[in-house]
Amino acid sequence: MSNPESPPSLHPLHRLWRLLPARGRRALLARGTALLAPRPDHAPPPPRAGMVVGGELARASGLGEAARLMARVIAGFGLATWQVDTSNRFSAGLPDDAPVGVPLLLHANAPVLPWALLHLPRRLVRGRRVIGYWAWELPMVPGSWRIGLGFVHEIWAPSRFTADALRGWLPAGSGILVRTVPIPIAAPPPEPALLDRAAFGLPEAAVIVLVSFSLASSNVRKNPLGAVRAFRTAFGDRADRILVLKMGNPGHFPAEFAALRDAVSGYSNVRLETRTLPRADNHALTACADIVLSLHRSEGFGLVPAEAMLLGRPVVATGWSGNMDFMDADSAALIGYRLVAARDPRGVFEAPGAVWAEPDLAEAAAALRGLADDPAARATLGARGQALARQRLGAGPLAAALRALGLVAP
Repeated sequence: MSNPESPPSLHPLHRLWRLLPARGRRALLARGTALLAPRPDHAPPPPRAGMVVGGELARASGLGEAARLMARVIAGFGLATWQVDTSNRFSAGLPDDAPVGVPLLLHANAPVLPWALLHLPRRLVRGRRVIGYWAWELPMVPGSWRIGLGFVHEIWAPSRFTADALRGWLPAGSGILVRTVPIPIAAPPPEPALLDRAAFGLPEAAVIVLVSFSLASSNVRKNPLGAVRAFRTAFGDRADRILVLKMGNPGHFPAEFAALRDAVSGYSNVRLETRTLPRADNHALTACADIVLSLHRSEGFGLVPAEAMLLGRPVVATGWSGNMDFMDADSAALIGYRLVAARDPRGVFEAPGAVWAEPDLAEAAAALRGLADDPAARATLGARGQALARQRLGAGPLAAALRALGLVAP
């Protein structure tokens, strides 16, 4: 199932920009845009019914998916909604008719929040409560995030793990409220396309283990090589056990993609899928898997395993960080870990004193073997995971946040 096409390449200007040192270019972007971005009112007015939802609506990213789902579910409560895509500085379709006072829910993390606000006309920022939907994957928050505090009145976080990190980091007296509002992916649940294994070139009789991740979300954090090692320890070269690495955004990090490709090039039962698939096709690929594996070092939420659970797929996952909001020992095969200092070669997922998990690969291999050899155990675990994910990841927390703002009836 290797992609016959080359991964898409970056725009030449983007490539030139990325030749600058990573920390330097991030700091330059944050400080420069903070000087130019429109700032909200110091004190927000009382919220008016409705919600403007902003974010990278056109992009296949976790925050983009969160924004799309939030807009859809908020509209389901009977509230007027307006959507604005911050993916493109000159995008069309800006909500000209969003009344003053309607809150703005903006899915953009603190360091890039000023850049996102530059995509919006000033009238969409002033005269309304601005809520930042921030996803972070470590228990400590870096100082670079402070630049976003002057642009929000409150923060929504996708998990208790992220919310606790943000609360512990906020300056005393900031007055910024942090709410835990998980992505409501169970309302509505994932809807897979009508594609079977043959559509993805996968054999019907094999046990398929799926690892799905985006290189843009940090290769070292997602830990795909750890997943490969656990799979190979469990199954070696068995032809009836296949690992599928579904990899997003390979063209954004060509050196890392090449290293991953080279690391698995000699393994006949490890396959790469690098195409950018429609959302429903992605769900279909997940539904075709027998086991979904996530040996992450940290997650702010854990969108892929959450979707897999809602699709009834048994999940093997590191038992730490944001995914623990919708997993327990009965609903997923939780893998033990030790906490180590967080070290990200890109310098993104780092903060003074921050740690993340190093999962036990031998334990993961044993869990994979046990599930691969026992279809009944897979079915039981998948059903339990589905039930818990439906319970934990519905619209309830979002409804509570909207009630607290006075936007929906108690």
